[in-house]
Amino acid sequence: MNLASLPHELDKKTRECRVIIETPKGRRNKFDYDPNTETFTLGGLLPEGMSFPFDFGFIPSTIAEDGDPLDVMVLMDEPAHVGCVLRARLIGYIEAQQTEDGKTTENDRLIAVAVHSYSHENVHSISEVNQSMLEQVQQFFVSYNKSRGKKFKVKGVHGPGSAVKRLEKAIAEKDKGAK
Repeated sequence: MNLASLPHELDKKTRECRVIIETPKGRRNKFDYDPNTETFTLGGLLPEGMSFPFDFGFIPSTIAEDGDPLDVMVLMDEPAHVGCVLRARLIGYIEAQQTEDGKTTENDRLIAVAVHSYSHENVHSISEVNQSMLEQVQQFFVSYNKSRGKKFKVKGVHGPGSAVKRLEKAIAEKDKGAK
């Protein structure tokens, strides 16, 4: 089954949707989902001492500006496993540009909380996330991309309503491409 084509199951009222985890929290291995082979492949390795601060994946049935499904980082109590399908509540997004080989594209990162989370169950907006932790997540994306020869520039941080609109845009892009 092609996980990238699963329904996103966006509920605009609760701001919940389906998420596929590619890379678990605390891992140096970066995994990528390959819809052609319907497998997870090793996409890279982070430098020693660097790991993903939270679970990282994508929202199925979406297309972002980089041509891939829309990225999402999920706050959870424990790391999920590669390929885990879960429901998460959108709390905001990091608006960003990524430059590689002189080409710049939008490459936003949604931020969500796993529906099944004790530690983050009361977080409903990115403004409720510890500011230091949010800055560290942003710096992670800058450093991670730099280690891969790319430049990542944070343009802004937006709340849950904007995150839903950002997701709707990626859903519309996927729907447009399917026609």
